[in-house]
Amino acid sequence: MQHQQVEIRVLGRIAEIGQSDWDACACPETADGGRPDDPFTTYRFLSALEDSGSVGPGTGWQPQYLAAYADDLLIGVAPMYAKGHSQGEYIFDHNWAHAYEQAGGRYYPKLQVAVPHTPATGRRFLVRPGVEQVAMQALVQGAVQLASNNHLSSLHITFCTEAEAAAGADLGLMPRATQQFHWLNDGYADFDGFLADLSSRKRKNIRKERRQAQSFGGRIEVLTGDALRPEHWDAFWVFYQDTGSRKWGSPYLTRRFFDIAQDCLRDDMVLVLAHRDGRAVAGALNFVGRDVLYGRYWGCIEHHPCLHFELCYYQAIDYAIRHGLARVEAGAQGEHKLARGYLPTQTHSLHWVGDQGFADAIARYLDAERAAVEEDIEILTDYGPFRKAQVEEQE
Repeated sequence: MQHQQVEIRVLGRIAEIGQSDWDACACPETADGGRPDDPFTTYRFLSALEDSGSVGPGTGWQPQYLAAYADDLLIGVAPMYAKGHSQGEYIFDHNWAHAYEQAGGRYYPKLQVAVPHTPATGRRFLVRPGVEQVAMQALVQGAVQLASNNHLSSLHITFCTEAEAAAGADLGLMPRATQQFHWLNDGYADFDGFLADLSSRKRKNIRKERRQAQSFGGRIEVLTGDALRPEHWDAFWVFYQDTGSRKWGSPYLTRRFFDIAQDCLRDDMVLVLAHRDGRAVAGALNFVGRDVLYGRYWGCIEHHPCLHFELCYYQAIDYAIRHGLARVEAGAQGEHKLARGYLPTQTHSLHWVGDQGFADAIARYLDAERAAVEEDIEILTDYGPFRKAQVEEQE
C-alpha cells in the first residue's frame, strides 16, 4: 500500500460514498454484529444530519466529505465541513477568529473535521483496518492541501482520539488540549456500589438530590429501541427547543432529525423522560456506543428541584452500570458535574493555520493552555467526590 497512489476526493453528499463503504471505514468493529464504538461517525447518523437539514445550506455546516481511494478502493473517509461560523463545535476558536479579523484577515470560511453539534470524542480519520497510517496521512495531507489551495484561514479537527492527536502532531498539525467531565465505571454492581466509593458528605448529598428529584410528583421512564415512539419525540422537541433557544439562540437540530432518528437511530439512543399529570415534563437524550453512554440534550417545561441532575447524570450512571458500560461522557462544560461523580478528563483537537505568523502565535497560546488544562484537571480531581484512596487507585 505504501507504494500505491492515493487519490483524495471531496464529496458534497455522503450518499455519493454510500453506506457500506463509509461504514467499512467508520465502524469496522460492527462486523461482529455489535455496536459501533460510537454512533456519531456512522453513515446513519451523519446522513440523518444531512437529510434533516441540520447541516447543509443555511446552517454554516456545508458537507465536504473527504474520501481517500487506492486503486478505486475506499481506504479512508473524514466527516469534513466548510464552516461559516464557530457554532456547534464546543472547542472554541472565537477569540482566534476575532484576532485574525482584527488584523485584517478573513477567518471564515474554515474547514472543520468533526461531528456537527456533538462534543463526543471519537475517531475523525476513519480508515480501513490494515492501512491506518497510509490512509490517515493521505486524509490529513488532503485536508491541509484543500485549505491551502483555497486560501482558507484554517483547518480544525475536533474531539479526535488521543492517538489521532499524537499522529496528527507528527504530521505537522498543532495539538490542543481541553477538558470534559466523564464518569468511570469501576465495575460497580449497582448505584449503591458507586456511592460507596464517595466521601460520606458527597454520598449523602447525592442521596438527598435523588430523593428530591424523585418526589416531583410523577414517574421516570427510560426508553430505547422499539420502546421509542414518535410521540416521545413530539414531547422532547418542545424541551429541546427551549434549551436551544436559551443556549444557542436557535436549535441546531431540526424537527425532522428526530423523525429520521426514530427510523434509523432508535437503537443508538436512550431517552429518559419524566412524566407528571399525564404528560412528559422533562427529558434527557443520550446516545449509546459499544462501551460508552453519551449524554447529549436536556430540556423541560416544568422546573423541579434536582430533576436535571437525576435525568442527566444519575439515570445515566444507573444505565451504564446496568449495561456494563465503561463510562458516561456528560457533554461539554459544567464543573457542577464534579460533585456528582464525573471527573475531569482531557479531550483533544488538532489545528492548522495558513498564516505562519498567526500559526506561531496560536502555537504559543496552545502550549500555555495545555499546561493550564493539565493543572486544572489535577486540582479538580483532588476536589472530586471520591474518597482519597479511591482517587489514587483510579489514577
